[in-house]
Amino acid sequence: MQLRDELPLDHKLARVYRWGAGFCGVVLLVFGCLGFADSLHPFDTAGEELAGMSTNGVLSLVSVVVGLVLIAGGVIGGNVASTINMAVGTLFLLSGFVHIFLLDKPGNVLDFGMTNVVFSFVMGLIIVTFGMYGRVSSRLSHDNPYWQRRHPAEAAREAEARRAAPEPAPLPLAAKTPTGRR
Repeated sequence: MQLRDELPLDHKLARVYRWGAGFCGVVLLVFGCLGFADSLHPFDTAGEELAGMSTNGVLSLVSVVVGLVLIAGGVIGGNVASTINMAVGTLFLLSGFVHIFLLDKPGNVLDFGMTNVVFSFVMGLIIVTFGMYGRVSSRLSHDNPYWQRRHPAEAAREAEARRAAPEPAPLPLAAKTPTGRR
């Protein structure tokens, strides 16, 4: 499946992508800024904790940058926000898998602990869900713009059938009863 050519430019689902990206971006931005406020050392792996997760200066920087990318996607909105959500969410999931093997090893330069790994998985799933909402499914409804772009011939037939269908006859006005009700 290609995700760039068949996308409609404007649809109701854009709000979901926009708000999802914005919300997750703000969460990451706050976490990163709190890390900077604690003046953490860049590659310190001594176990400094913030909001229940271990962190250091580099993780704070990564959190701020990713948060700003998500917020920018939310500001842009539409398909851009959806694609950014899917890409960032996938990176969070991959980060969780990589860091689960780096726990308590010298290569753990971001000072990930088990709570960070769980957060990475949960945040990744949330962000990916916001990005794929209404876009990826085996049973998209036929009025969904993604389904219509993927099945143009069938969508055209259904639109033609709707146009050719006779208009329902207007209901006759019933005589009013003495109480004013029909």
